[in-house]
Amino acid sequence: MVPGTNFPRLVAIGGAEDKEGERTILREFVRLAGGQDACLVVIPSASETPDVVGELYQRLFHELGASEVAVLTIAARDDARNEAAMRQVERATGTFFTGGDQLRIMNRLGGTGVDTMLHRRCEEGMVVGGTSAGAAVMSSTMIVEGETKSPRAGAVRTGPGLELLPGVIIDQHFAQRGRIGRLLSVVGLFPHYLGVGIDEDTAIVVQGHRATVIGSGAVTIVDAGGASFNDAVDTPSGGCITLCGVTLHSLPHGRSFDLLERKPIIAAD
Repeated sequence: MVPGTNFPRLVAIGGAEDKEGERTILREFVRLAGGQDACLVVIPSASETPDVVGELYQRLFHELGASEVAVLTIAARDDARNEAAMRQVERATGTFFTGGDQLRIMNRLGGTGVDTMLHRRCEEGMVVGGTSAGAAVMSSTMIVEGETKSPRAGAVRTGPGLELLPGVIIDQHFAQRGRIGRLLSVVGLFPHYLGVGIDEDTAIVVQGHRATVIGSGAVTIVDAGGASFNDAVDTPSGGCITLCGVTLHSLPHGRSFDLLERKPIIAAD
C-alpha cells in the first residue's frame, strides 16, 4: 500500500518532551494551532491519572500563549458520544493526546462521535499532537506492546490505531529503550509501512507529506519495502527473522523526510 497525499497536520512526539526549558516541541504545536488564537483540547485518556496529566498540559499550553485550553476527559465510551465533547473537538484548532496506554485511547474513542469529529476536523486543517502513546496511536496499525533485542516473529503485538497517519507505524522512546529490534520485527511483518522510531524529547512535524524532525534527539526511519529477503511470515513464533536490504535513515533536528516518496529531503547547506 502506498499512502495517499491527504496527510493531516500532526506533531508526533517520542515522549518525555521538554516541559521546563525552551519547550521547543510543545511551543511548535501551539504555533501550528494558531498561537495566541489557539483553541486547544487536551485528551488524557491514555493516562492512569487523567486529571493530573490533563491539568499539567493545560497549564503548559496556557504558559506558551494559547488563549483557550480545555481538558476533555473521556473515561468511558459514553463520554466520547457526548454532544458537548464533540462540540469541543469541532471548535478546536488543535487536539493533543497525552502519554499512557494507547489501547485506552482506542478502547474509549474508536468509532465514536469524537473519533469521527476528530477526523473531520483534521481534514479541515486542525493540528493533532500526541506524546508517547499519543503518538503511537496516530498510526493506522499501532504497536501495542512487545520488547525484543533482535527482530523476532510474533514478538510484537499490534492493533488498529486512529488512522491519522497513513503508511506509517510509529514507535516511541526509541533510542532510550533500544527499540530498533521491535520496529524491525513490525516492518518485517508489514513491509508496506514505514517504521518511524522517535526518540524522547523529539518529534516529527507532518505537514503535507513532509515530516520534519524537531527536538534534541533523532528519528530513525526503517523502510523494508525494498528488502531483498524477508522471512518474517515463514519464521516460527519467537524465532529470529531474516531481513536483507532494509533501508535505514537517521534524521536529527531540522532534517525532513518525504513520506510519500519514502526518501529523505536533504537540502544543500
